[in-house]
Amino acid sequence: MKRVDILNKLANAGVIPVVRGNSKEQGLKSCEALLAGGMKGLEITFTLPKADEVIAEIVANNEDPDVVVGAGTVLDAITARMAIMAGAEFIVSPTFDQETAEICNLYQIPYLPGCMTITEIKNAMKAGVDIVKLFPGSAYGSSIIGAFKAPLPHVNIMPTGGVSLENMKDWFKAGVVTVGVGGNLMKPAETGDYAGVTAAAKEYMAEFARIKAGQV
Repeated sequence: MKRVDILNKLANAGVIPVVRGNSKEQGLKSCEALLAGGMKGLEITFTLPKADEVIAEIVANNEDPDVVVGAGTVLDAITARMAIMAGAEFIVSPTFDQETAEICNLYQIPYLPGCMTITEIKNAMKAGVDIVKLFPGSAYGSSIIGAFKAPLPHVNIMPTGGVSLENMKDWFKAGVVTVGVGGNLMKPAETGDYAGVTAAAKEYMAEFARIKAGQV
């Protein structure tokens, strides 16, 4: 049931911030700021120096059972296994990779590969993918979700890239299971403004709560 539990946590988290940065310290502080803002999911990317160490430390220090920590920008199976050994509970890639899908299946870890076409989505689902990452979401907009779900009504989609505080409601209304957010949420961290990251996280979680309650 491990995989099912993780998928439920991803759906409940609603908003998955994409954590990048120039140093391990920036990554750790960004994660701490996001958690302080009420975020329940973290995608720690492997463009971040020592990403596996950041994952391990965040997982070791986390006491909230609802928090789910994963790895992003995972390009191959070797990196995926490294992330899983560090404690990552889900793996995100910019593209689909068969070997990465297989290693994630072996460890019962959800794999969220980036896809842009109905063919890519179908192939990913055949390989056991539970949630497809629509990337970059900005290339389409929320209206594409209905088009994908017409032939594949059972597909679970997480858009990343192009999701903002202003349009998040449109994505969920279109039928996505969760959203990935980077740029505008993480921008304050670039100047060391981690209080700004926490404030932005609180805004996103408040908006998600309103969406879940049907208030927007």
